[in-house]
Amino acid sequence: MGAVIELDGLQVTLGGRVILKELRGSLSGRSVGLLGPNGAGKSTLLNTLLGFHPPSAGTARIFGQDIRRGGMKLRGLIGYMPETDSFIAGMSAVRFVRMMAELSGLPPAEAMERAHEAFYYVGLGEARYRLLGTYSLGMKQLAKLAQAIAHGPKLLFLDEPTNGLDPPARQRMLRLIREIRDTHGIHLIISSHLLRDVEECCDEVLILKDGRIAANCNLEAERRANRKFLELETMGAGDDFRREVEEIGCECAWLPQGRVKVVLPQDVETDRLYHIAARRDVQIRRLNYRRDSLEDIFLKAMDDRREAGHGRV
Repeated sequence: MGAVIELDGLQVTLGGRVILKELRGSLSGRSVGLLGPNGAGKSTLLNTLLGFHPPSAGTARIFGQDIRRGGMKLRGLIGYMPETDSFIAGMSAVRFVRMMAELSGLPPAEAMERAHEAFYYVGLGEARYRLLGTYSLGMKQLAKLAQAIAHGPKLLFLDEPTNGLDPPARQRMLRLIREIRDTHGIHLIISSHLLRDVEECCDEVLILKDGRIAANCNLEAERRANRKFLELETMGAGDDFRREVEEIGCECAWLPQGRVKVVLPQDVETDRLYHIAARRDVQIRRLNYRRDSLEDIFLKAMDDRREAGHGRV
């Protein structure tokens, strides 16, 4: 799959301060999570890709279109669900979404048709003629999603899509996001401070720290590449068993009552432990296999001092 977004030395300066610092890398996943602590540059990156902030150096390309020159063409390709409410007071929901679809390049009649379809899709069909000011928080979030998808974008930016939602509304929003990802051929960039939302919806992550890329990785590939960590409960494990396990390159922490924590080398599979146990007449009564979670990957990126501005791509 070709790159959806390419970052080519992208740098952004606002108020005399460098916010994004020579970002280089590419994003090609169907759904990419944008993570980082407050002030890392997530919102600045989204706003730059949307054309709100001009790059001070370098550039970025979306579906091969340079953001410095893409203009109206890129506006038609991208849908944007902002974090903060950006509604017009006193306007009905369907009229607002129609207007936003027109601004994205649709003719008026088609924009109105797509606005109605978008409201039914997000579950607000019966409320589409109500004034936006009468909507609850959850309904406003769904209305923002409706305006982001009404014009049929190829790329969707979702900035904190579950912000402020109660658990049922959050699950409803995540189901819609996964459905858009899986059935509509739309690529997603999801900026969120909730790691669980990203883990549920994304197959790739871009983690920013201090305006630089701390990590850029495919989630499943990263988990497979990380070291394999096992927790075992054994019976009858003596010195011979311990020595042979360590001889195949395992790092072990031997605990009381037959418990042991083992980090397997990349080229060693768990069945090697069972073969050794059989030879040494040792029972492995329980084995738990743990892969790194997104939280592990995030914390590692925050602590990784080896990254000097370039993510893993």
